[in-house]
Amino acid sequence: MMTAQDRHLSGKTAWVTGSSRGIGRSILAQFAEAGANVVLHGTHPQSPRSFNEGGSLEDVAKSTSEAYGVSCLPVYGDLTQEPVVEQVVGQIHEAFETIDILVNCAGGDVGTKGLQAPLAGKPEKNDAVFISFEDIRMVLDRNLITCILCCRAVAPEMMARKSGKIINIGSVAGLAGVESSVIYATAKAGMHEYTRCLAVQLKPFNINVNAIAPGDIITERWKASRTYEDAKMVTGDTLDRYGQPEEISRVVEFLASEKASYVSGQILRVDGCMQAWPA
Repeated sequence: MMTAQDRHLSGKTAWVTGSSRGIGRSILAQFAEAGANVVLHGTHPQSPRSFNEGGSLEDVAKSTSEAYGVSCLPVYGDLTQEPVVEQVVGQIHEAFETIDILVNCAGGDVGTKGLQAPLAGKPEKNDAVFISFEDIRMVLDRNLITCILCCRAVAPEMMARKSGKIINIGSVAGLAGVESSVIYATAKAGMHEYTRCLAVQLKPFNINVNAIAPGDIITERWKASRTYEDAKMVTGDTLDRYGQPEEISRVVEFLASEKASYVSGQILRVDGCMQAWPA
């Protein structure tokens, strides 16, 4: 039986970018279960189909509303484009008036060939020197520019209210030197630093800004983009495994709640102790 404490986000509106599937979809469901009205976002109306995680955004929105008894607004568009971001924010305001929680989850190590290319779209030459310029721009835009544009679009209304929560989904790849996926790691490191800078700017307005740095989390796209160890595809009483999307979404819910009222400007690893050194 759900209690008032379980529905602690009732009356709030949460926009989760990149929530048509994977980790973003799990975060969306976590917020809905906690009572928030939610905004489901994908690049296009059929985004959930990319890795067979649903039919359309409309289908996912309907099932989410029915499952959790909240309003779920489906929106779509390429968030690397500022006019698209402004259009989507306008749609959200028309439906819900305010955006109380923003989660920037859109991204991924995806180059110009798109998700249907081998390894779920990872650039072919994915290092620090030989990656193509076109792929550099694409990966930076997908991961860093989308975050900056969405924060710029939403932060002013939060500042006016002196209330709001922003959570950016970074990566442990952005906290250490890596040999491959270098531009992705660079983009996530940039997101981490942008998070800190934004938190400092928004501190006087009582707005919490934090980032989560997930480790290896099992999603359909994650499985399609790499080789992995079958022995770590387990759940339960061991940390020597890959993580589950809900292990990210539960931490996001905490950061969006009043229980995290004094937490801001932080990059929190959720990686099962994959990394155990200072950020």
